[in-house]
Amino acid sequence: MTRAHCMSPWTGRRVRAVRLGPRSVAALVLVSAVGVMAFGWPLLADSASGLAHSKDAPWLFAALLPLLLAVVVATIADVGLDAKAIAMLGVLAAAGAALRPLGAGTAGIEPMFFLMVLSGRVLGPGFGFVLGAVSMFASALLTGGVGPWMPFQMLSMGWVSMGAGLLPGPDRLRGRREMLLLAVYGTLSSLLYGLVMNLQGWPYIAGLASGVSFVPGDPLPDNLARFLAYCLATSLGWDLPRALITIVLTLTVGPTVLKALRRATRRAAFDAPVAFAPAPTATSPEPAPAPAPENGGRGGLPL
Repeated sequence: MTRAHCMSPWTGRRVRAVRLGPRSVAALVLVSAVGVMAFGWPLLADSASGLAHSKDAPWLFAALLPLLLAVVVATIADVGLDAKAIAMLGVLAAAGAALRPLGAGTAGIEPMFFLMVLSGRVLGPGFGFVLGAVSMFASALLTGGVGPWMPFQMLSMGWVSMGAGLLPGPDRLRGRREMLLLAVYGTLSSLLYGLVMNLQGWPYIAGLASGVSFVPGDPLPDNLARFLAYCLATSLGWDLPRALITIVLTLTVGPTVLKALRRATRRAAFDAPVAFAPAPTATSPEPAPAPAPENGGRGGLPL
């Protein structure tokens, strides 16, 4: 049996490295819903509930999220990750993990964001979510940043890259307009990443009894005002440089990286139809017998 791949030139339509089936979509919706609860429980919990006054809630969510993320990644891999997609995932995750430490500890500069956005744009939301989560996990192992915050970082980066895959397709936006869209999205997602990660760490400072601390059971407007003040006082100086480096890299080296990713995707032919045809069974014909020599086998010219 021979396997034939039919490759057609890229015509502007989006190629999906991972095609999400019903199970994958359900798993993504589930983990996203739990993630919203994990990040927003201080603001979402009713003041009379035990969750609002529980000091164990952050730890419970930190233990639950890795299990859900593992289920999502396993489900997507079972549905659509083939050998070519796994190879590209490994290359891009390694590149993202290597880019993050370049700015670690320097005013929040994280150059990996632009790569996650461009990769999600080219390869689709399913691949983007897995790439964001795996890249952040590999980065944590590389930098020694393993802790209860790691699953929250994995989920947030998965959302960032998945959202880029949900933007309007390249058949509608091309060239400069597409790069402007990606730059705007990268800037907003960089800022929102810092905002939601603040929600993860904000309850821990409740014991400091400061004016920006989370107060269990307080009305939502009061806690929300403290949270905004906390963001302005602690993380804005990190979020703005992250957004700035993302928009600069997207507009400068982004077109080249985008073109390289699309070229690699075309060569990988993720969505090329596969046809199976029987191998040829005809055997080579028997060689014809040599003609008998003239004159009874005697050499020379005929008499």
